Amino acid sequence: MPIDTHTKILATVGPSTASAQMLEKLVQNGADAFRFNFSHGTKEEHAERYEIVRNLALKYNRHLTIVADLQGPKLRIGTFQTPKVDLQKNEEFVLDMNPAAGDKTRVCLPHKEIFEAVQNGDMLLLNDGNIRLKVKQKSAEKIVTEVVVGGELSAHKGVNLPNVKLPISAITEKDREDLAFALKLGVDWVCLSFVQSVEDVKEAKRLIANKAWVISKLEKPSAIAELDDIVKESDGIMVARGDLGVECPIEDLPVMQKDIVKACRKFAKPVIVATQMLESMIQNPTPTRAEVSDVATAVYDGADTVMLSAETAAGNYPAETVQMMHNIIMQVEKDDDYYELVQRDRKVMCVDDMADAITYTACDMTYVLPKAAAVMTYTASGFTTLLMARERPNLPIFAVTSSQDVARRLGIVWGVRAVVNDEIFNDFSKIDQASRSMLKEYNIGKKGDYLIITAGYPLGQKGMTNMLHTLEL
Repeated sequence: MPIDTHTKILATVGPSTASAQMLEKLVQNGADAFRFNFSHGTKEEHAERYEIVRNLALKYNRHLTIVADLQGPKLRIGTFQTPKVDLQKNEEFVLDMNPAAGDKTRVCLPHKEIFEAVQNGDMLLLNDGNIRLKVKQKSAEKIVTEVVVGGELSAHKGVNLPNVKLPISAITEKDREDLAFALKLGVDWVCLSFVQSVEDVKEAKRLIANKAWVISKLEKPSAIAELDDIVKESDGIMVARGDLGVECPIEDLPVMQKDIVKACRKFAKPVIVATQMLESMIQNPTPTRAEVSDVATAVYDGADTVMLSAETAAGNYPAETVQMMHNIIMQVEKDDDYYELVQRDRKVMCVDDMADAITYTACDMTYVLPKAAAVMTYTASGFTTLLMARERPNLPIFAVTSSQDVARRLGIVWGVRAVVNDEIFNDFSKIDQASRSMLKEYNIGKKGDYLIITAGYPLGQKGMTNMLHTLEL
């Protein structure tokens, strides 16, 4: 069972992976975490899959992570009198509040917030950006547009507004119901869609009340404008390249991805790169060469986790897709240049407090101590481990915690293997003995090797890293 990579794999669960047998194959092939997409599926289905994953975690002695992905607001047009209409360039097309079925001149847009927010000259993108409309004039119930890029349009297609900040919450009534259900189940992370500003993240965290950690999906240009603030407020970030690639110029996406990963490294927050990573494997047993390079680029950039969406949720080859992603990660991390590349951003990081200084020094020790075997972080909240993962040491990172919740949440963090140990947090004098025992259990290190330990002392206090300790095995 692969647990030999630093970069983690998040697999989306769906019809193709709903059975215990298939989910077990994903774990065996390298999946570290599972995404439950609340845009699809029933609560009963999610509950059943949740129990399967938790049982697999027990079977394989793994802290498998479960992520609940909230749907968020979905902006869609209404219906047409015919199966589809063909919009021609330079023609006039109207979006209005009239619920009647539309035709090639108009369609219902049942979102009054859009009518309030758009201005003349704004662009509206329909059908994943394939159709582009420019606003000519608007009223409270009608938006008159000119077709800039035409094409076929059918009912219920999505609407994107690239440079418009809408006066709506990222959390709908459906999301509130799904969130309450997901938290009752005991999910580890909650993924927040349609984040426009840091206030959306704060609202979600108030509702979640520390029962899970929050991943902000970056898919709106307005969120990129507040990148640092959103990263600092969030517990993790997802580069949601689908909508982001629609709302922003698609050629900007590679640079945006790198900038987001750097910001997450700066603030010690895990980052997931998502969408279309091995898209062709939905239908085919092998990916394209470009997709392989795309996954490799995310790994070279230092992403904590790479995500599979429809490839595992609805694809024909879910187990093979996870295996392929794992193989790509393995090959990249074997590259002699890999650690040099993921270390680049450390040079610009500010070491401005004790926790940063200790962690920075501990990472340097992994490179200069020839007999260093592993890094071990003792953590109550996960903070000490997140700091160490940010530095990207070239050794396994063990996160020792007394909290099962923290151990599961760390499952999408780069390089981390979590261990739950209640006893050590009550008796600091046992730290050397316990550390040696854990490394022996994982068959890591030999006599004369060194273990590098960071912790907050006294053990068990949250948000403090003030101790660096080396232990000869």
